[in-house]
Amino acid sequence: MSARYITTTLPYVNADPHLGHALEFVEADFFARTTRLAGDEVFFNIGTDEHGAKVAQKATEAGESPQAYVDEYAARFKTFADRLSISYDSFVRTTDAKHVRAAQEFWKRCEAAGDIYKAAYKIKYCIGCELEKTESELVDGRCPLHPTLEIEIQEEENYYFRFSKYQDALVAHYAAHADFILPEGRRREIMALAESGFKDFSISRRREKMSWGVPVPGDEEHVMYVWFDALVNYVSVIGWPEDEERFKKWWPAIQFAGKDNLRQQTAMWQAMLLSAGLPFSRQILIHGNIISGGQKMSKTLGNVIDPLAVVERYGAEALRYVLLRHASPFEDSDLTVASIHEHYTAHLTNGLGNLVARVMTLAEKHLLQPVEISEEDKKLSLDFVWSVEKFRFNEALDWIFAVATASDLLMTTETPYQNIKSNDEGVREKARGHIKTLVRQLSLIATHLAPAMPRTAEIIAEAIRTNKKPENLFPRLA
Repeated sequence: MSARYITTTLPYVNADPHLGHALEFVEADFFARTTRLAGDEVFFNIGTDEHGAKVAQKATEAGESPQAYVDEYAARFKTFADRLSISYDSFVRTTDAKHVRAAQEFWKRCEAAGDIYKAAYKIKYCIGCELEKTESELVDGRCPLHPTLEIEIQEEENYYFRFSKYQDALVAHYAAHADFILPEGRRREIMALAESGFKDFSISRRREKMSWGVPVPGDEEHVMYVWFDALVNYVSVIGWPEDEERFKKWWPAIQFAGKDNLRQQTAMWQAMLLSAGLPFSRQILIHGNIISGGQKMSKTLGNVIDPLAVVERYGAEALRYVLLRHASPFEDSDLTVASIHEHYTAHLTNGLGNLVARVMTLAEKHLLQPVEISEEDKKLSLDFVWSVEKFRFNEALDWIFAVATASDLLMTTETPYQNIKSNDEGVREKARGHIKTLVRQLSLIATHLAPAMPRTAEIIAEAIRTNKKPENLFPRLA
């Protein structure tokens, strides 16, 4: 049994949870749950990123203190994760005292390595990204990710991190480890950025202009730049720097991140780790965004899909299903309210739900006792595990639903629902054998469905144990 550390990025608490957060949480949770079932020990981390200019600005707009504001939003994200059945082991907050101490120690180690220096600077800055922007990253003078926000020109003396110092080491690591960043297209993208040259980046802000941040050690006039602070959560949450034994048990991590985080997670954070004398992350999955109707979700366009509204109507299990099977693990995915309804109706109501109802109705009526499920019946398929290990979550779900399709075919070709009524005992006995086979196939489905749709899997398993048809799993909705 090996120890595996899995972490998402930390959502920034300047707005409510959205479908992109749900995608990353659910993908990481599916990976964590499958890994646990396969026999590994897992530590799964999620949480919230709570410092920076955007948070301070939103708190001011809301007439609250920054701490009151982040407390409220951290609670919202935790409730959101719980509603989606996310099996996290840690919910870290970057305002936690332990994290603040770790961030300051991390700063000191980078400073001791000669990688932090003070310099005057003038940059183009996107407050939406909380990042400096080069001219090549702007479209018509604006950040393409936040086109409604004006680019700020900032000029002052701040602390810098020697990002450029680690350019060659990062390029070498990317080249030597083809699966360090997935998918391959994202690895090529960051390699191209690295080969064109990494510029040192600012890692502090003057307290008089932006007080909501972790204090810079030894300089009361500055607070840490939000990205420098937040990235340290990945190691602070597993005991660094106080508990070296715990840290070494779990680090390095498998990280889940969106493509908007490519530079921060695969380059900036990795350079910071090198500076602090720590190992690179183990692996980084960069997933795409969810668009709707061929366009980026926008309140103006009216195509925003509220994940909690989906949960309210279809249930958390249905949302988890849609995100794992009908969203790409690697590229942008197009989902609409209509397509979610279609997936729910076709694959859950008419598909899995109908199969479970038909099979367990036959079993309850015609089998004298529950079908015995062997340990062999409960083993995870190697093909299924391989798909999950390669982050091909939709293929893993396809494997499960292929078993359901095979069960439907057996039901159609062997017609046990008819043959069980035969006057011939031999025909009836054969039908009972087919019903038992169908129940075992349901057990196989439940075993593999547990990481994806844990509540559904539990209901199916309980129905098999008690030999009772469960309540309708996925009610028909207009």
